[in-house]
Amino acid sequence: MEKQVIKADPKKWFALYGTLLYQHALPRVNDVEIAEDLVQETFLSALKGLDGYKGEASEKNWLFTILKNKIVDFYRKKATEQSFMSMPDLRAAENDWFDKEGNWAENRMPKDWHASDNPTERKEIQKIINSCKDHLKALQQHVFTLKYLEDLESEEICKVLNISPSNYWVLIHRARLQMRDCVEHYWLKN
Repeated sequence: MEKQVIKADPKKWFALYGTLLYQHALPRVNDVEIAEDLVQETFLSALKGLDGYKGEASEKNWLFTILKNKIVDFYRKKATEQSFMSMPDLRAAENDWFDKEGNWAENRMPKDWHASDNPTERKEIQKIINSCKDHLKALQQHVFTLKYLEDLESEEICKVLNISPSNYWVLIHRARLQMRDCVEHYWLKN
């Protein structure tokens, strides 16, 4: 029995996937115009590569894979445009979080987070996370987005952003601390 090849239908892409692709891109790039451009670039790349589409993945998954690559390319390009050579010394800021022995400072102990199955609460926490992410420094935001929204490995993130592994670990550590602090402030108000 021969495997049936599914043909992509570019005429329906925008109607079927335009909004979904845009909603995926927007929180990752934090800019309406850039998100729209990435979706448009995704459709153009898909049209150019239509002959190579074998139907092994669904049309939707194929387009999302292209978009994910476009987002990574966006951050790669951004990294080459910006100079990240002068990294801030974040050790002084760590004093706010930890005591001399490296334990949590009394006022910075993690709070107890309770996951909710309530869709309204999940949407609210997602808005808070996106808002908190928007307040990270640019490079921390790039690292956080590529790690937690695009699921890239640390080695790939270092290549994309042209940073050393030690810079990556400092950035992701600091981003995690700031995200935790921000989410706890807005979500887990006392």
